[in-house]
Amino acid sequence: MSMPPSKPSLAERFGLSRPELRAWAMYDWANSGFVTTIMVAVFPVYYASTAAKGLAPSDITYKFSLATTIALTITALTAPVLGAVADYAAMKKRLLLIFQVIGVVATAAMVFIYTGDWMLALVLFVVANIGVAGAFTFYDSLLPHIAAPDELDRVSSAGYALGYLGGGLLLAINMLWIAKPQWFGMADAGVAARMSFLSVAVWWAVFSIPLFRQVPEPKAKAGPDRPRGLRLIGVGFRQLGGTLKELSRFKHALLLLVAFLIYNDGINTIIRMATVYGSEIGIPDKHMILAVLMIQFVGGPFAFFFGRLAGWIGAKRAVFLALAVYTCISILGYYMRTTWQFYLLGFLVGTVQGGSQALSRSLFASMIPRQKSSEFFAFWGVFEKFAGIIGPAAFAFAISRTGSSQVAILSVILFFAVGAILLTFVDVGTGQRVAREAEREGLHA
Repeated sequence: MSMPPSKPSLAERFGLSRPELRAWAMYDWANSGFVTTIMVAVFPVYYASTAAKGLAPSDITYKFSLATTIALTITALTAPVLGAVADYAAMKKRLLLIFQVIGVVATAAMVFIYTGDWMLALVLFVVANIGVAGAFTFYDSLLPHIAAPDELDRVSSAGYALGYLGGGLLLAINMLWIAKPQWFGMADAGVAARMSFLSVAVWWAVFSIPLFRQVPEPKAKAGPDRPRGLRLIGVGFRQLGGTLKELSRFKHALLLLVAFLIYNDGINTIIRMATVYGSEIGIPDKHMILAVLMIQFVGGPFAFFFGRLAGWIGAKRAVFLALAVYTCISILGYYMRTTWQFYLLGFLVGTVQGGSQALSRSLFASMIPRQKSSEFFAFWGVFEKFAGIIGPAAFAFAISRTGSSQVAILSVILFFAVGAILLTFVDVGTGQRVAREAEREGLHA
């Protein structure tokens, strides 16, 4: 008598059937607290209200924008070369750890930022951002090495889902500390804010341990006698030069990269400008903060759902669906006037934000040669970080020409339309075939 098949476990249903897959996805839980607490919600407010107290409002914004630009520029200049080094010398996890330590130490040191310490605040913010951006590059580059081709979509989506849940949970804890500091034995909201920075560092360090213990380091392309030190950096430049020359071979991966830059610019514009637009039409601050929290907890389950959806209709079609929803969000934003409508738009953003980005990542991972994954994901990271520069500029231009933020909201649709048009020309099957051929040939730059 045959035994009935056993039901798959919860981890298996979410695409995390093996320890290394669960450990990899858990890293998104670990570092998403930085995104929510440091980049989005708590640190910018603390910087403006406390660290930069006494500066003119325009000077506060200018210095913060300049610090962000410096961090992005340093990341853009260093990541591709270090990615080439990581591929050549089997240093993905080692470089991930180095950047993580940089980010964790800088974030923990934010506990020492007091009133007027704007320079210390910005230096630590720049260093921490370099750390988290570098860590993300090498984290992403491990994906195609641990997940089979038919697992990429679900594993990538699971990572984003855990990131939303982890980042949302830590932000909720931090916001409760700041709202009710006496409940937790803290003197005031300023102390609670500084302790929230320390909590991000601890959260990031502790929950990253599974990745370093259970995710294997991909094999090196070079033997044990490979060059070291500055000579290795020189090899990295040569590797990168070779990859740049060969990019035309991976034209579908490159086209996806350009499409992602454009439609992700639209996504980031909605994220960045939502609270500004909400303030303009009179949405209370507390409701906008609650809406940000809601997006985190809606985004987790829907990111998991998009991983399953990709298995039913394909990742590319699922991304098209997400872009269609974003277009509807822009149209609804044009008519938004009330708080409940702001919550509705936040809910809709949560349904597609993680899924669209996770499936874009897994599509890209499927169309690059694994022996060059760090190099290619370094480019991905640069494009991802710089997505959001053109969109806000276009938003501001639309306001200046029309005098209406409503029209500016509609202008974001152009990014989704152009990105979707470019995505139609991406032949996923051909891109995957070329990548597998390159792997078999063992490409060397």
